[in-house]
Formats: sequence, C-alpha cells, structure tokens
Amino acid sequence: MAIQTPIAPPRSRREHEREAVTSWRVERLAAAGYNAEAALVLALDRDVDLHLAVSLLERGCPPDTALAILF
Repeated sequence: MAIQTPIAPPRSRREHEREAVTSWRVERLAAAGYNAEAALVLALDRDVDLHLAVSLLERGCPPDTALAILF
C-alpha cells in the first residue's frame, strides 16, 4: 500500500503579497529594536501604525513602553 502525501493548494498572489509585507514589517520592527516576538505581534496587527511603532523607539521610548502605547 502506497502512502499518499497531501499536496497543499497553491497560495494565491494575494496571500504571497500579504506574507511578503508581514515579513518586511517584522524585519523593520526588529531592526528598530523590538525583540522577535514583539516584532511579529506588531507586524501581524494591521491596525498598528508601523511608522509610529518605529518612531517611538527612535525617539528613545523603551520597547515595553512603546508596546503599551501601541496596544
């Protein structure tokens, strides 16, 4: 009896673009100074203003305080 491996359906262009944007947001947030977990949480929440999140750290706000402000 052969084992059949399920094949995932191909991702749509929209899904691919969304993943690329999320990846870019994570990279930008991590480069600004957020830890990996915080960067991912912020990147996935489209209601979070990326520019504000980065700006807070650039102006000297500690990451934990910035997270409290953003959420």
